[in-house]
Amino acid sequence: MLELPLWAWVLAAGVLGLLVGSFLNVVILRLPERMKAAWRLDALDTLGMESDNQPLPPGIVREPSHCPHCRHPLAAHDNIPLLGWLLLGGRCRYCKAPISIQYPLVELLGGLLSAAVVWKLGPTWPALAGLVFTWMLIALAGIDFRTQYLPDQLNYPLLWMGLLLALLPMFVTPAAAIVGAAIGYLSLWSVYWLFKLLTGKEGMGYGDFKLLAALGAWMGPAALLPVILLSSLIGALLGGAMIMLRKHERDIPMPFGPFIAAAGWVWFMAGDWLLLHYMQLTGMR
Repeated sequence: MLELPLWAWVLAAGVLGLLVGSFLNVVILRLPERMKAAWRLDALDTLGMESDNQPLPPGIVREPSHCPHCRHPLAAHDNIPLLGWLLLGGRCRYCKAPISIQYPLVELLGGLLSAAVVWKLGPTWPALAGLVFTWMLIALAGIDFRTQYLPDQLNYPLLWMGLLLALLPMFVTPAAAIVGAAIGYLSLWSVYWLFKLLTGKEGMGYGDFKLLAALGAWMGPAALLPVILLSSLIGALLGGAMIMLRKHERDIPMPFGPFIAAAGWVWFMAGDWLLLHYMQLTGMR
């Protein structure tokens, strides 16, 4: 199989990314609801109160997909990535309620980014690690965009994977991974507390610290400043556009996690190329 041409591997990665993207939609929608249910039960237990007997939200793996409006189970052909949404015309087959554009967008993103990873890294173990890295960033960005949560259930595994891969080493050395994780966390933690001391407001959540720490573990401390600068640029451009188009009110907090995730993926894929062209543009090389 390693003798297959690169385009075949890229195509296979794209198809796999479409399928994984369909599952990521489930994670994005169901994980926050499961978290809220767990918090409610923990609060009741801490307060010594009896369970309120509210049904738990659907699980991430076992419960089949269903329409969020009429709750009707979806047929297998309705779950075909991209194609199912297009054939249904973006509406439920049973109740005709509109299906969120999020579903095909996440599937398409999963397919395109997965293909890009294999095109860049080839049929290698680093490519497999890069695929997992990509899928987890998509899930984290999607959840934060919808709910302003960056779950520890995804942040911590991403962090630990980066640290463990450094033992090989795959992308960076163990020392670089540890230092990158520490600086990634402490840099945004420091900004958070400085902003809070000056304004009395919270400018970001702890999930942002953990996500940047995870990126530091994967790419080392040298990647952190470019990632922060890129994420700020992406956030300013997209945030400004959303406010101008009145898609987002000025006084409503905007999640920063999707911008960190996007910047981290871009630097993971093209950091060396971007740095080289920046140095040539500024005359540093």
